[in-house]
Amino acid sequence: MIDDIEALKEEIQNYSISNEEELEAFRLTYLSRKGKITDMFSQMGKVPNEKKAEVGKAMNAVKNLAQDKFDTRKVELQRKEASDERATDDVTLPAPPLSVGSYHPLTQTMEEMKDIFMRLGFSVAYGPELEDDFHNFTALNFPPDHPARDMQDTFFIRKDEQDEDDLVLRTHTSPVQIRLMETEKPPIRAIMPGRVYRNESITAKSYCLFYQVEALYVDTDVSLAELKETLITFARLMYGQDVKYRMRPSFFPFTEPSLEMDVWWEGKGEGQWLEILGAGMVDPNVLKAGGTDPETYSGYAIGLGVDRIAMLRHGIDDIRILYENDLRFLEQFA
Repeated sequence: MIDDIEALKEEIQNYSISNEEELEAFRLTYLSRKGKITDMFSQMGKVPNEKKAEVGKAMNAVKNLAQDKFDTRKVELQRKEASDERATDDVTLPAPPLSVGSYHPLTQTMEEMKDIFMRLGFSVAYGPELEDDFHNFTALNFPPDHPARDMQDTFFIRKDEQDEDDLVLRTHTSPVQIRLMETEKPPIRAIMPGRVYRNESITAKSYCLFYQVEALYVDTDVSLAELKETLITFARLMYGQDVKYRMRPSFFPFTEPSLEMDVWWEGKGEGQWLEILGAGMVDPNVLKAGGTDPETYSGYAIGLGVDRIAMLRHGIDDIRILYENDLRFLEQFA
């Protein structure tokens, strides 16, 4: 039996494999169910017990030899085939174009807004997305029973735990105003871009997260007229000199007086007015909370919705598409 195994081993070693057809013939001859190695193992029952260990070891060695030879030659033939294909390529042809990514439309809009405000003399400041109750609500003149403090509108991370300050996912970028006034003395002229969160139902016009750019200007004798001129300048730089806009009285806890600005969007059908921002003169209580003397300083604040401005800019009528990462949509902004 050992002699037969050695003969089969030598036969496998001397078998020539130079193409795919010979490789398949080798597999069928030695490694298939009806191949010589399977037949060899079927003879194991005839081997005396005292010889089975020696014969079994020799059989496994032959099986491994055949399998290794098959695997090695298969890889070599595949590499040769790939090399032959490359050799026939026309190297004078131009290379295929590379797929290049692009900024998301929200990022593009955010960067354009930052550029506009920087041209107007504003710097850029940032704050945490996880805020405490004081900076997110109390310092911004929200009364304890204000609807925004309700869990239906705010994502609370920790509420009334061990008498500590509540932690929330910030509902606006306005808390950065307070943090800026706490660390800097007027004059302050800065914008605060970032992501905010609202516990709202997701629809074509609202989402559970969105982006804002907050603007704050604090100095002596800051007036409502300066605020209006800043808003008009922004609208014209963003949408063009012929943009149609209007300003309406409004209410926000942290500004007094307050206003909102709309721009005319042709869109579909007869067109409509769409709000792009809220603004107003900073409430004296907010100045105090930030450590600024309201008897000496005044200021204005602006809150701009980046998502809404991007939708108006590009004619998008469903906010959800901005967060779905659909390449068919995103490739339009390359």
